[in-house]
Order: sequence, then structure tokens, then C-alpha cells
Amino acid sequence: MDENFIKNEFDATKWDEIKPFAEELLERRLNCANCIETLIADASELGEHISEAGALLYIDMTCNTEDINKKNAFLEFSTNVRPKLSEFSDKLNRKIIDHPKIDNLPERYNLIIKSIRTDIEIFRKENIPLSVRQTELVTESQSINGSMTVEFNGKERTLPEMNVYLESKNRMERAAAWKKISDRRMEDHERLTEIFEELIDIRHKMATNAGFENYVNYMFKAMHRFDYEIDDCIEFHNSIELVCMPLLKEIVYERKKAFGLDELSPWDINEKTGSGPDILDRDPLKPFENVKEMVEKMGKMFNEMSADLGEKFQKLVEMDSLDLETRKGKAPGGYQYYLEKSKVPFIFMNSSGLQRDLETMIHEAGHAFHSLYCSDLELMGERNYPIEFAEVASMSMELLTHDGWSHFYNEDEASRARKSHLEGILFLLPWICTIDSFQHWIYTNPNHSREERIEVWLSIRDRFGIQLDWSENSDFREVSWQQQGHLYGAIRKYKNASRII
Repeated sequence: MDENFIKNEFDATKWDEIKPFAEELLERRLNCANCIETLIADASELGEHISEAGALLYIDMTCNTEDINKKNAFLEFSTNVRPKLSEFSDKLNRKIIDHPKIDNLPERYNLIIKSIRTDIEIFRKENIPLSVRQTELVTESQSINGSMTVEFNGKERTLPEMNVYLESKNRMERAAAWKKISDRRMEDHERLTEIFEELIDIRHKMATNAGFENYVNYMFKAMHRFDYEIDDCIEFHNSIELVCMPLLKEIVYERKKAFGLDELSPWDINEKTGSGPDILDRDPLKPFENVKEMVEKMGKMFNEMSADLGEKFQKLVEMDSLDLETRKGKAPGGYQYYLEKSKVPFIFMNSSGLQRDLETMIHEAGHAFHSLYCSDLELMGERNYPIEFAEVASMSMELLTHDGWSHFYNEDEASRARKSHLEGILFLLPWICTIDSFQHWIYTNPNHSREERIEVWLSIRDRFGIQLDWSENSDFREVSWQQQGHLYGAIRKYKNASRII
């Protein structure tokens, strides 16, 4: 890497400050294979600055979706900087690939070059404004969800805070809490449906612009899925149906028997996670009283597992790179975002003090450790692992920490938590297939009607879901897919200058 390429700090959220570096890379003369390597390294250095700038804007926006200034700053970057970066990226990709010495690069560049060729193949300038509009719509959907609160037991509460009541031993309280949540979601379901339908139109147009029949085929290319195909996804769906669904039916039968019910209702069990009231009428698992306690105990747990993990987790605490409490206006869900220049992961989640929050924090810590272990790799193109493989680190970490849950519970409670977690995995895998199947159908049938979408969604839920009594809540079930934010999109991991960075 040319150590003098970027000599001073600059504002990587502004195109006018990025532009001189971009122009230098595009105008640089390349006389040999080593020159290409230097170009790739310098582009990676530029990419670290831009990626981190975009990451910080995204983090600020999701931490407070009601702050109009933070939202506008993020959208300003998405609207005025990212389009120029996309064009620059394509020009730089072509400069590299067109060089006669490209095939003389060392083996370490094979995957990077394959990715660059793929990006050149699918790039279309007319897709840039469509991508900008897509970002605007996804941001709006996050703002809508982040602003959702309900009045319950005399207090305004966020939806993550309401999860506590969905594990209550009192069935009437659970039902009242679930109804409050579903009614609140239904208030915005029409706008969320409109957003999703516009996203479908945009994504289909992007795919056809790039010469693909549909968005599914386009995204398999765009996400660099070189090692598996659509048919492998279908085989995965079939395998999960064969292996997991009989086990879920046994779990549901066990719960109906324990509760003395002919049928379970949505407030008796979570379709996605399997969480709900304890079948032995025990109080809900409560691994910690507040976020501070969770972080302290988690630090001890990771240090006991490995001194290296303990040090890495302590680094996250010391760098103030954790935002874990739920609050009004905060975007839903959880994520880990690696700051490429600082080489520090940021963890975002919405804690309400439940077992699922402990699992989420461990999950995101797994992502963070993965990012830190990749941090010694020189190039961003080497550090940015595929999104599918990212879940290996996070979900494995959940299982690897089972013994350490004794830091949060006595032994009986820890055993109960482990059993709950394993059952949760059995619920999660069919839910993954549900969302994947739904997306496959949505994007291979982009001109479908709302009625057709409802029919297909319900049929997929019948295939991969558990049998519940929806007799008085069928309207909510028809749009319950809106709870899965991934259907709208996750605006993260900008590769702002080129796939090589």
C-alpha cells in the first residue's frame, strides 16, 4: 500500500472531498502487475474511510430515527454521494480488469477479481437512482417501526419492552399485550404495504435493466453467491420441512397439554422464536436486571471461555461501541457494524431483560469477534465475508457459550435457558425458510396482486409454521410478514468505491 496516498483526515461523507482521491486512482498509470496491487491497496484505504463514514451515519440514524437531522444526513449521503461512488466504482473496476497484466496477479486476488468481473457484468447506470429510492423507502420503513409504542399498564412502552408481557404466566395479560402490539402494527400496515410494493417494482426494474429475468437471479449475482444456486435453497427448504416440522409439532403438543388448551393462540407461543410462558408455570427467565449487569457478566463469561475473547469484548466496552437499551425512536432489531478504518465493531440491539436479549447480545458479539479476527487482513475485499457465512460465527457463538450461562442463572435456570434456546433454533430454521420462500415467490412473480400475496404468504406459513388459533386475528396474520425487517432491507456494509475495497 502507498502509505502516502491519504496523508490527512478528510470528510468522507462529502463527494467534493472524496473526488480528488477517486480521480487520482482513475488517472493513475499502471505499468505492471505490482502497480495493480498498489492501486487495489490504495482503493481499499479510501474505501475504509468511506465505509466508516457511511456506517456512522447509519448508526446515528438507527439509534434515533426521530432525529430529522440524523435522518437527513444519512439520506444526503445516500442520495448525493453513493450514486457518484457507484459510477466511480464501475470505472475503477474496468480499469483494473482491462489491464493486460490482470492475470498475473497472485492467487490471493482470485476471488476479488471474480467479484469485480461480476460487478461489471451487472452494473447499469440507470439503476443508480433506483437504488437511491430504495434506500429512502427502507429508511422510511425503519422510522415507522422505530416510532411504534403502545400504552400498557399505565405507561408508554416500546414494542421490545412489551416482550416481557408475552412471557407472563397470566394468559389474560399475555393476550392483552399481544393485542396491543398487533393493533399498533395494523395502524401502519397500509403504508408499510405500499412501501414494500414500491420496493418490489424498483427491484424488478433493477433486475431487468441488468438483463435478468427477475430479482432473485439478479441478487444471486449481486451478492456473489458463487458456491450455491437457487436449487440449493429449495433443497434446504425441503430438508427443514422434513426434519424440523415434526419436532415443532411435538413441542406445540407438549405446550397445549401443559396449558390445558385445545389450540394455542399467538400470545401462547412466538411463531418465530418459540418463546412464551413456561409450561411448568415458572416465572420468566430474567438473566439480568439492566444492560450494565448484562455487559459485566458477559465480560466474565467471555474471559472464562478465552482470555483473547475477554480482551476483545472489553475493547468493545472501552470504545463505547455498544447501544443496547430499547427506547422510543430507536430502530427495531439488532446488528453488528464493523468500522473499517477504526477497526472497531459497533453492536446495536433493543434489550428488555429477557433470555432472548442475552442470546441476541451473544449473537452480535459473535459477529464482532469475527470482524476483529479478520481485521489483520490488509484489504477490505479480504475482510468482507459473505453475509451467509457471517451467521456461522454468530450462531455458533450462541451454542459455544452455553456453559457460560451459569454467570446469569443458577444451574436449574441455566438448563432451562439452554433447552429454550435449542427449541428456539428449531423454530428459527423454518422461519428462515418462510421468509426465503416468500421472497423467492415475490420476486419471481413481481406483478402479483395483494390478494395473491396474502394467499401465498398464508400457504407458506401453513407449510413452515405451527398451528395456532387465528380466528379473531386473521387480518394481522395476513400482513404479519411486515414484522421481518429483512424483507424491506438492511442498509449496511457499504462498499462505497468498489468491490475491491
